[in-house]
Amino acid sequence: MTGDTSDDMSAGEAGGRAGGRAVAIVGAGGIGRALAQALLVRDDIGQVILISRRSDVSLEDPRGALVQVTLDVTDEEAVSGWLQGLPRLDWLINTVGMLHDENHGPEKSIRQFDSDHFLASMRINCAPTLLLAKHAHALLKRSERGVFATVSARVGSIEDNGLGGWYSYRASKAALNMALKCLAIEWQRGSKSIRVAALHPGTTDTALSEPFQANVPDDKLFTPAFTAERLLERIDSLHDMPSGQFLAWDGERIPW
Repeated sequence: MTGDTSDDMSAGEAGGRAGGRAVAIVGAGGIGRALAQALLVRDDIGQVILISRRSDVSLEDPRGALVQVTLDVTDEEAVSGWLQGLPRLDWLINTVGMLHDENHGPEKSIRQFDSDHFLASMRINCAPTLLLAKHAHALLKRSERGVFATVSARVGSIEDNGLGGWYSYRASKAALNMALKCLAIEWQRGSKSIRVAALHPGTTDTALSEPFQANVPDDKLFTPAFTAERLLERIDSLHDMPSGQFLAWDGERIPW
């Protein structure tokens, strides 16, 4: 990925059209693509900016509301440059995450712990949210109903942890949750129009969960489209509650 967005859009195009929210979806995996697709057919959305590793993600865009951007969300200079070029942003939803890679899976035992994998998990699962928040705040605080949300995971809840294992993923999601809670507290002091949230999508049929789906009941394995609709219901309701919520796809409040 690169920080160069010149071939994909102009700053004005990326800011959202008059009369509808400007929404940025970070990550074009299964959930990110489904969120973007669901937003593209909503009349209250003026622009959907999809941040991904490539700029040719295929989506139905009947209103011409989609802008695609290639961006490395771990590169602070690139993140800052992109956000500084936007005249407007109402919602930012980060879906970027890593559970496994070609050489590492979630640890069943501490004997499987690998420090490089742990640091990579932190770099992907937590750091981008902090970089995005740092540079998006100036835009979001100008929105009447700003949203800053990140897809987290129930396994990041310390109180809810009854099984153990998955050290790197759990720790990185717990760190993410703490970061979001801190943001909610800080921003409520001077940016009361913004709602910050961690969102648990449930087990969704994506590349992230594919190796672990064998024991998931059929009614608990969600399509990306179903998950996107449920998460958008949660986002639509965020201004009915205080900032700093950790919500499951069905509206359940998850303990931090």
